[in-house]
Amino acid sequence: MARIARGRWTHTHEGDLTVFLIGMRINRPWRPDAWLPVFLAMPRMLRELATDPSSGFLGHRLAMGPDGPLVVQYWRRPEDLYRYATDTGAGHRPAWTAFNRRARRVPGAVGIWHETYEVARAESVYVDLPTQGLAAATTPRPVTGRLDRAAARLAG
Repeated sequence: MARIARGRWTHTHEGDLTVFLIGMRINRPWRPDAWLPVFLAMPRMLRELATDPSSGFLGHRLAMGPDGPLVVQYWRRPEDLYRYATDTGAGHRPAWTAFNRRARRVPGAVGIWHETYEVARAESVYVDLPTQGLAAATTPRPVTGRLDRAAARLAG
């Protein structure tokens, strides 16, 4: 079990930040041949990215919702994300090709989506939790003095 960081924490980060959301929805649960490979591809890609500091990948967090898994990824710049997505030597291209092949064979069995955001400023707070989210992807910092209010944290 992860160690709890007691008290209130935020993050500190200078420079560019890109947030990438990616999720999948299992439309036909009785067809694991169509959706399980998609589900299993993401952890492999996340491990690959986490071991390459030059990739621009800062970190991620996984959430499960009623429609399926969602991965929130933090990147330095959108160009880093796009470079990984198009790199023929990285894990994404073969996974994307395989997804498209299965999607043609079993249309509608699984859906995927993504959204990309360039973030000029970001505010966060974490109370009595293990370091996570943006604080884990950047640098955690205790909430003290002038950082006590969300508006002050967002202002920098």
